[in-house]
Amino acid sequence: MMRRISMSVYLKFLKSRYFRANRKGKTQILNEFCATSGHHRKHVIRMLTRLPIGGDRTRPPGRKKEYLPEELLPPLKQIWLATDQMCGKRLKVALPLWLPYYDEAYGNLNQEIKNKLLTVSAATIDRLLEPLRSHYPRRLCGTRPGSLLKQHIPIKTDQWDETRPGYVEGDTVAHCGTSLLGNFVWSLTITDIFSGWTENGATWNKGAHGVIEQIRLIEQRLPFTIYGWDSDNGKEFLNYHLLRYFQERENTVQFTRSRPYHSGDNAHVEQKNWTHVRQLFGYYRFDDPRLVEMMNDLYHNEWSQLHNYFCPTIKLIDKIRIQSKIKKKYEKPQTPYQRLMNCSEISNEQKQKLKLKFAGAIY
Repeated sequence: MMRRISMSVYLKFLKSRYFRANRKGKTQILNEFCATSGHHRKHVIRMLTRLPIGGDRTRPPGRKKEYLPEELLPPLKQIWLATDQMCGKRLKVALPLWLPYYDEAYGNLNQEIKNKLLTVSAATIDRLLEPLRSHYPRRLCGTRPGSLLKQHIPIKTDQWDETRPGYVEGDTVAHCGTSLLGNFVWSLTITDIFSGWTENGATWNKGAHGVIEQIRLIEQRLPFTIYGWDSDNGKEFLNYHLLRYFQERENTVQFTRSRPYHSGDNAHVEQKNWTHVRQLFGYYRFDDPRLVEMMNDLYHNEWSQLHNYFCPTIKLIDKIRIQSKIKKKYEKPQTPYQRLMNCSEISNEQKQKLKLKFAGAIY
């Protein structure tokens, strides 16, 4: 015990000398202490540089934190929840879009904190929000195979021209609670592969008439023309009504389907089922037909404007396999609105309409 105390006092004395010494002097001190204590040289360096001279540790080792959680977390939490719990990379791009309107919605925010929120990294955002992240239950699958037209609707094997908007994926989500029995509301999701532009619609059950009606309404609101449609093998899509709807028009739509039991074939829309439907309505059972009109009002207005104009999305650019590892490359997050505004396939007239809608969505 006496040896431990004397070594501690000796270490404090050496530390004060160590910080005042030059390079040659520090080398001599290290040699002296290593010979006396028998410790490894690197261990001695850590002991001399990390222990405070006063004896009591005043703060954790390492560089002083630039972003304090107690300062940034309250406003960051408000924006994170309003954006449906984005990841750090998307939230960093979304912060410049949301911060100008923070004062009006949640109260005045110090300009210094705003500047820090604009400069904070995506990794720091994830670290700050880690204690707040929630866990959600798994969903039920409501897809039932529609085998009637499988021979008439081809499986998508060719690669669409995904450098322009108009090639979309469609899927349905069941608001059935814990049972698929009986009648309840279904949500239809349509997402554009190029821009990520997504529209939703609610229908009572998933009969052909209700699904086609929602597709028609969504198509009228889209800022681009549909050239290709891809969906799963559910009977709400594989029917003669939808096939005629896409083929009996002046500019026919290429109608394809995914491989059975391969949900990854429709990965774009499957992801949107979670971010655009489940995070809004959860997993509750909606068995009242009066809810359809209210859900569509929310889908067609506020919800569409929120995600298409103010929520950045990440797109995969390249994916290569290096032995047993897969290396992925992503483009900088952008909102669907920003991608369409930068697209040469969108006319100037249509871009002007998008600008007016964007201004209307803000005010």
